[in-house]
Amino acid sequence: MRQVVILGSPDTKRIIYLKKAAEQEEVPITFVDWKSWTQHHCLPEAETLLIKIDPPLWSSCSLETLNRLTDEYIQQLKELNQLTQMREIRFLNEPSAIAELLDKKACKSRLQQAGLRVTERVQMPAYLEGGKCTVELLLEEMRRQRIHQVFIKPVKGSGAAGVSALRWQAQTGQMALYTCALLQADSTFVNTKRLRRFSRPEEIIPLLSRILDLDCIIERWYAKTEYQGYSYDLRAVVQDGQLDFMLARLSKGPITNLHLNNRPVEITQLGLPKHTLEEITQLCQESLALYPKLWSVGIDILLEKGSMRPRIIEMNGQGDLIYQDIYQENRIYRRQVQMMKEWLQMKTGIAKRNGE
Repeated sequence: MRQVVILGSPDTKRIIYLKKAAEQEEVPITFVDWKSWTQHHCLPEAETLLIKIDPPLWSSCSLETLNRLTDEYIQQLKELNQLTQMREIRFLNEPSAIAELLDKKACKSRLQQAGLRVTERVQMPAYLEGGKCTVELLLEEMRRQRIHQVFIKPVKGSGAAGVSALRWQAQTGQMALYTCALLQADSTFVNTKRLRRFSRPEEIIPLLSRILDLDCIIERWYAKTEYQGYSYDLRAVVQDGQLDFMLARLSKGPITNLHLNNRPVEITQLGLPKHTLEEITQLCQESLALYPKLWSVGIDILLEKGSMRPRIIEMNGQGDLIYQDIYQENRIYRRQVQMMKEWLQMKTGIAKRNGE
């Protein structure tokens, strides 16, 4: 007997709208709470399971816990992966592959090695590659390489937690830092989910120092294509080699995540040329092909201002929740349920990938 299981947190949008899609397709799904799994490691006793893993909910807003929480999650993913040695378990996205994408540095390196266009890292001295950068060393490299603006991203984490954009004029000393991170009066270091702009060095340097302590990837800050006076990037969801959904994220600032009150726009409204859309689709498909253990992935894409060349910003092995989709066609989760249905019926797709 085969059974589909969703490992997640109750009453989240992910669970609610996947269940709606399952009801429409008449696909039975069993829900397992992350809390219950963490305590008891109990799963249904069916002969063969297909598990979709949703990310656990983290209540802490402290950025100081970001690396620890991510490491704990990676350990949980390893434990899930080990279950395949004891019983017949398949995954929509395999735990080991989800964990791979949690490391932005490793993911970007893999994409570059395959010759795919990405938002490139700033080349730092070899002695910094294995360790953490300081504000002084970062500014020195920006001065030496004549770079005036960079993106700074914690290697671990998602949802713009700790992500920052820095502008600095070496000749004048003028600085501007855009970030949701905040160093409070009591030195508590938190993610506020609200984008702020800091312009005084006495505010920026202590905050930037704490951000860099998280272990960060330093990237070039590319000028993005604009629409109606807003710069934008794209979030695409690719599933089983097919581009199932794509949305533009418009912003007046450098960070476009939609939960920061930025503006979502349907891709058709942008009037992108056919060849650009084809190039984006091909780039997404080639990126997913590098991770054959993933069936569904969210990909953030930048279009360079002027040339319109697409570059991958990052990939997310659990980036399938798009409000603009679930409140309308619910296309992403309906497609996942169709894949689950095919597996239950022992057709192609996931069953074929696993050699069944």
